[in-house]
Amino acid sequence: MEYAQDPFLFPLVREPASRWERAGLSERQERTFNRVATLLTGLFLIGWTYTIAFAPRADLDAGAPVARISTQLIRSPLAVDAPPEPAFLVDQFVRSFEQDFARGVGGLSGAVRVHIVEQGDTLGLPGQADSLPAGAQIALQPAEGGGAPEQVPQGRAPRRSGIWNVMLQMRDAVRPASNVNVITLVPLSQKRGGRIGNYRIGDWPNEQGGATNPIYRPPAGMIEVTPQNKETWLSEHIQLKDFITKGQENVWPKYVVVQPRILDKIELVIQELERMGHPVENIFAISGFRTPAYNAGGGNTSGRGKLSRHMYGDAMDIAVDNDRNGVMDDLNGDGRINLADARVIGQAVDRVERKYPSLVGGMHYYPPTGGHQGMVHIDTRGFRARW
Repeated sequence: MEYAQDPFLFPLVREPASRWERAGLSERQERTFNRVATLLTGLFLIGWTYTIAFAPRADLDAGAPVARISTQLIRSPLAVDAPPEPAFLVDQFVRSFEQDFARGVGGLSGAVRVHIVEQGDTLGLPGQADSLPAGAQIALQPAEGGGAPEQVPQGRAPRRSGIWNVMLQMRDAVRPASNVNVITLVPLSQKRGGRIGNYRIGDWPNEQGGATNPIYRPPAGMIEVTPQNKETWLSEHIQLKDFITKGQENVWPKYVVVQPRILDKIELVIQELERMGHPVENIFAISGFRTPAYNAGGGNTSGRGKLSRHMYGDAMDIAVDNDRNGVMDDLNGDGRINLADARVIGQAVDRVERKYPSLVGGMHYYPPTGGHQGMVHIDTRGFRARW
């Protein structure tokens, strides 16, 4: 049997109209709460709109650079007390810096890894003209043995020689900012009696003046090479040790001259070889820089010019040596290693010079001598030369 519910005995219970009523607020209290919440929301929206729309405009009117304004949001992530949430912004900024630096230093090949300057010279690094976050600055840290980073006042290189890692510094935070090293030169004026320290260098032709062609002027300075820094990569395939002159094996430090344009040209030749179907994992540098003393009287001097480009740091004799046995690889696939393989490299050199006239220079195929079958001389003297 079913029984009908008696409304007098069991009165109907009305469900609360809102969650505020369920929380115990009266209708009047609920109206007051809604007004206050609406007012606070409106104030927040007005402040947010002003910050986005008007504050940057005020900075612009005051003459603040757009780059500075756009980077204000990432000022704090570099600080040691920065919250972990925006850490990705720091990484993004460092990547952007590295890309700008690589484009400015990497050359036409994009593979050069050093920026060589005289002591106290303008660095020309990216991020020195209002493009860094406020409070951030570029610093250089000695590549050998670490040491405290040194600031870059007025964007100038340190007034001492060395190889430097590029760092981004803000407050107590220091982040590596590039895989490109800055190298400051030892001034040639430190040479005494044909030597710097115990290392014999000799004298360049026209060192006392008289060279009308700038490509035959003696270098302004030299790179100091030590057992600790000789493995430094100057480009993707070339290390600092590849430029060391033969002889004086036990004398350290040594000194070399390197022109970044020869690094760039060789890397472009390697890229061209790979487009031609010849992958290059390793090159064998038979001769890089030669001191004037060695060029005049070291080893077999036959075929060396009095004004050899090797003395000026913009020449290198190379072979493709992927198996690292110190001998040219069989590039033309005929089963033999001879001068014909060097001519494959020569084809790549000709193509590069046609594409990039600013890197035109000399080339020569050297006949097999000892273990060096088919090496190729490449330089960037500024005009085409073949002999």
